Amino acid sequence: MTDIDRRDVLRALTALGVTGVTASLFGGTAEAAGEDPLDLKFSITRQFRPFDLIAPKFVQVDTTARAGALVETGVRPKAPYGTVTVEVLDAGAPVVAGLAGHGVSVLGTYDPAAGQAAIEITTAAGTTVVKTAPADLRAPFGFAVVVNENAVTVLADHGTGWRPLLTARDEVRARIDLRDPAVLGKLGYAYGRRGPARLGKVRAGYFGQAGVRDPHVVQYADGRPYIRHGKLYLTMTNAGLGFFQQAHWAVWTLDLADPAKLDQVATLFFARDGVVLGDHAGQIVVDDDRFVLLMSSWGDFAFTGVHVRHTVTRENVLSGVHVLPTEQLALPTTVSSWDPALTKIDGRWHIAFVESPAQQPAFVFHPALAAAPRGADYDHGLTLLGADRSVTQTEGTILQRVGGRWYLFASDGNAREYPVYDLRLRKLGTLNAPYGTNIPHPMLVRIGDRWWLPTFDGTQYAEDVLGYGGHGDFILMQSS
Repeated sequence: MTDIDRRDVLRALTALGVTGVTASLFGGTAEAAGEDPLDLKFSITRQFRPFDLIAPKFVQVDTTARAGALVETGVRPKAPYGTVTVEVLDAGAPVVAGLAGHGVSVLGTYDPAAGQAAIEITTAAGTTVVKTAPADLRAPFGFAVVVNENAVTVLADHGTGWRPLLTARDEVRARIDLRDPAVLGKLGYAYGRRGPARLGKVRAGYFGQAGVRDPHVVQYADGRPYIRHGKLYLTMTNAGLGFFQQAHWAVWTLDLADPAKLDQVATLFFARDGVVLGDHAGQIVVDDDRFVLLMSSWGDFAFTGVHVRHTVTRENVLSGVHVLPTEQLALPTTVSSWDPALTKIDGRWHIAFVESPAQQPAFVFHPALAAAPRGADYDHGLTLLGADRSVTQTEGTILQRVGGRWYLFASDGNAREYPVYDLRLRKLGTLNAPYGTNIPHPMLVRIGDRWWLPTFDGTQYAEDVLGYGGHGDFILMQSS
């Protein structure tokens, strides 16, 4: 028998004006036949790289440098994700920047006489230079020190963009734990000059991003996107200067009239196990007067497992800086999990997620779907509806209704495609959309009469110095 492409059949039926019962033979109602995810065709309309050492709306210090070997501003970040930038007008002596207070400091330094950049830690046990790298910086230049979790990175800019000189994490953590609120609470942004150097503008504030990934539209419980004043709200993972622990979570807005305008409006951190972390890759659901937040425990990932966490709050998490306590979500799985996607479908909470039986020697992961009993809250009595264990590199689970029917979308890194499932995790086909590098997530959202698909790729930032983790570009696709 000759193979028939279901898409061609549906297009032919539509052209002939066939509707109703006839169309339902091919997968649904006339509405579904007119708008089936397998019939959508996407193309890339925007691609750009958000990059900010300090998130523009989260600058905490903006001043002209004062004289001093170490000037302590007294301004503190709520989480160990901050940046200090210093304009060096004349590098006649060493310059320093970082965090300091109460006799403790975590500093990046540049010594022009030695031709060396360094990371220097001072605690009650004394001062230790934990790492150095050769550097030849000719004034004027920008000097920056970034803290992402316990990773400290020194960067310079001669007018062509920030480039890292060196970074250290394990060496820093061996002497201090910046995730500990008791430690971080004593440290503020600091800078200084150890001799006749001349400094200009100093700025400090919450770290922005080296790239973005894992976009998930902020939505209401029933799946409708959260849009205010012509702007679509979405969460994204802000790539840090290094591996997963260096990333953190943020809320962004996308201007629907000008999709090139992507603005960070909130910064989110999470308190658990006595420390403050940048857990990410999750979702925010607006449910009446509460915000339901779900996220993945990448903030302390050490190849010993990942799980989905959650919290409920009435704080406006769509604006400002927040540190929220969380707890593990009781999913119906005995293995690791991440990428939660929550929606109330026909009065019953459904949550898609990724199951991962292994993260070493290689990652193995696949999509799954669970649901709570009718009338129960999203975190009570979850039972597994299905999982696709035939795939081993599939994540980015998204729940979305298209043409009156609900689907689970995901991203298969091996096949380089976006599989489309029903709510029993039966594969129906794949999205007709470009598949880039890494494992881009298929975040479908209906805007007007078109479907948009914000996603990302695997383009790295300074991988030669920072290693894997500083990706990716923001990519926006639209349906034709």
